[in-house]
Amino acid sequence: MIPGIAADFSQDTIWTTVVKAVLIVVFLLTSVLFAIWFERKVVARMQVRPGPNWHGPFGLLQSLADAMKLLLKEDLTVTAADKFTYLLAPMISVFCSLLVFAVVPFGPEVTIPFTDYSTPAQLTDFPVAVLYVLACASLGVYGIVLGGWSSGSTYPLLGAVRSTAQVISYELAMGLSLVSVFLMAGSMSTSQIVDSQTRLWWFIPLLPAFVVYVISMVGETNRLPFDLPEAEGELVSGYMTEYSSMKFAWFFLAEYINMLNVSAVAVTLFLGGWRAPWPLSAVGAGMLNEGWWAVLWFLVKLWAVMFVFVWVRGTLLRLRYDQFMVFGWKVLIPVALSFAVVVALIQWANRVVELPFTATLWVIGGVFAVLLALVWFWPEKPRPIGRKGGEEAVLDAFADGYPVPPLPGQTLPPSPRGRRTPIEHDAAGAVADAAGAGPGSAATETGGVLQKKGRVTGE
Repeated sequence: MIPGIAADFSQDTIWTTVVKAVLIVVFLLTSVLFAIWFERKVVARMQVRPGPNWHGPFGLLQSLADAMKLLLKEDLTVTAADKFTYLLAPMISVFCSLLVFAVVPFGPEVTIPFTDYSTPAQLTDFPVAVLYVLACASLGVYGIVLGGWSSGSTYPLLGAVRSTAQVISYELAMGLSLVSVFLMAGSMSTSQIVDSQTRLWWFIPLLPAFVVYVISMVGETNRLPFDLPEAEGELVSGYMTEYSSMKFAWFFLAEYINMLNVSAVAVTLFLGGWRAPWPLSAVGAGMLNEGWWAVLWFLVKLWAVMFVFVWVRGTLLRLRYDQFMVFGWKVLIPVALSFAVVVALIQWANRVVELPFTATLWVIGGVFAVLLALVWFWPEKPRPIGRKGGEEAVLDAFADGYPVPPLPGQTLPPSPRGRRTPIEHDAAGAVADAAGAGPGSAATETGGVLQKKGRVTGE
């Protein structure tokens, strides 16, 4: 048994490890197919629509039909693309996403049916397993940025840069939120963290860190309302714009596997892992926390967190990019860092004064109440003013040769077209006709909407 972890892998052979790895890959691939159907069905019910209901019972085979369509679709390669990197990028994303579940505990030690062989319901574990998860997530960013850069096109490059900045920013907040769990559990081993939640799940005393993690996991996976790499100023697929057929499907697969990854990490570190919720955990002297029952509880919690993803997508609107980045850097990261410092001080005080566990919970609850009050009553930042005192700045949207939207505190000048009355429109049309103006002439530009005489006069 490896010191520092709770699971015992001493009886596992090489064939046991291979079978576990294959089962994890099969589980992820089938879960992605189910997640696509699940998302479409739940969003449809929120919008009072039936959703997929044609292929298979309850439309369950719709995802399989979509996968076959992508598999058989014509594969195109952009002429200006860097061929090797263009093909490598989606492979990096998928490979890194498949690595995370290697250290996720599905349950305690289980017995294989029809045999006497027992093994932990986990592929492997080591004392710094959570750092391994963060490393895999960090390497997945290379697939995004290389996919956008290697396409040789403007929109994929912009989407890749936005996505890279977004993933890195929110991964920092996510990592800081996990520090509180490390301090409370005293370990970075996933099986040890689950074992430390026997008495209390960590999301209760570490609620601020849990909230930061939930927001960060949505931002890191580029999901609504944070899907800004795919659609901000343009309605295209961001870094995946120039991909088609199976190469596009690999990126799509990596996105949904990453959703499962962050959901599994949330369940393992904050929601008790495979442990049954109270009071079911006390039934039969903890019988529901043993064997294959524990695997069932893990899957129930996993899909409960996946439902949160779908619920948020069907409820909230997309943020503006500058608001999104300010929220990550100026709100989430300071809150997660401050709370980690508080938890560290409390743990140090426990070693010195030996406070009871209940007193520790009260102290953490008081800190959370103070943070909540600061956020609620924080004075609003005054809006920027223009050159004249108290006036908003008037923005020239075409100053740099292309239109840009106004920022808070800026206003666009009134439109000449909006001030013109119908009589003035008729007069401008008569002037344009008398001058013999064509669709691209200066007179037509002055008239604004004048392309033909019939549009203004109704003739």
